[in-house]
Amino acid sequence: MSAASHDNRTLWIALAANLGIAASKFVAAAITGSSAMLTEGVHSVVDSTNQLLLMWGRKQSRKPPDKYHPFGYGRELYFWSFVVAVLVFALGAGVSIYEGILHIVEPEEAVSPIAAYVVLFVAFILEGWSTLAAFREFRQAKGRLGWYQAIKRSKDPPNFIVLLENGAAMAGIVAAGLGVFLSQITRNPFWDGAASVIIGLILGVTALWLARESKGLLIGEAADPEIVRGLRKLTVEKEGVVGVGHVMTIHSAPDIVTAMINVDFRDDMLAGKVEQIVRDVEDEARQSWPEVQRVFIRPMQNAASERKKKKGR
Repeated sequence: MSAASHDNRTLWIALAANLGIAASKFVAAAITGSSAMLTEGVHSVVDSTNQLLLMWGRKQSRKPPDKYHPFGYGRELYFWSFVVAVLVFALGAGVSIYEGILHIVEPEEAVSPIAAYVVLFVAFILEGWSTLAAFREFRQAKGRLGWYQAIKRSKDPPNFIVLLENGAAMAGIVAAGLGVFLSQITRNPFWDGAASVIIGLILGVTALWLARESKGLLIGEAADPEIVRGLRKLTVEKEGVVGVGHVMTIHSAPDIVTAMINVDFRDDMLAGKVEQIVRDVEDEARQSWPEVQRVFIRPMQNAASERKKKKGR
């Protein structure tokens, strides 16, 4: 997956849309008494908070390395992405399901469904605007990869978090609209509460997926397999390199990769030649893959003795 631009344009669009949506939903909930509208308002507030946390995480991740964090602060972004997933699950899904069950147990008649329809329509338009911006940015970043594969491989959580959150939000708006409609035609407020529970389940599934992807990045994920293969090919083609063992990579930020390469050098090589090969591999790796900012090359241990054993057989 290609490197992301790492600007906050999509996050600012999502934040503006969600703040407007949240205000209108809370007004509609106060007018109509709709549980689904109230939970949708909470959902939009959670989404707004999430965008602020992601922007904060992105800002913190750009801090330069220091003596306490020699590899930089890149994983701050992954930490705050995981916090976002927890918030979606706890506040978004949890509150929605709680309010839905409460409304089913103690139903209240809706006062003015028309206000709810107007707000949901406006919310759908605003969410669509935000989703379209996130869709375009992610489509550009994913390149030729499929959507599912691109999300799995993405190292920049805000890219897919905003897209998945907005998708869940639009599904929630549809569920809320159906809940209000069924409550109106059946005169049974059960459907409004049921819509809240469905919204909560949608958010719960989304949050679990976000947590799974963010957790993998927080623990440490390898670079794209194409980069790993490229580093191996680049190294093994150097004159004086007999073979390459492990090529281990890890993302410490979306655009910072550390690579560790185990190399078997020719036995009669002088130290100066080995140093030159190491410098060449480091320079060419950075030119080919700008995100590969650190390369550590380690000579393979016992490689010479192993070759002698093989020749003696």
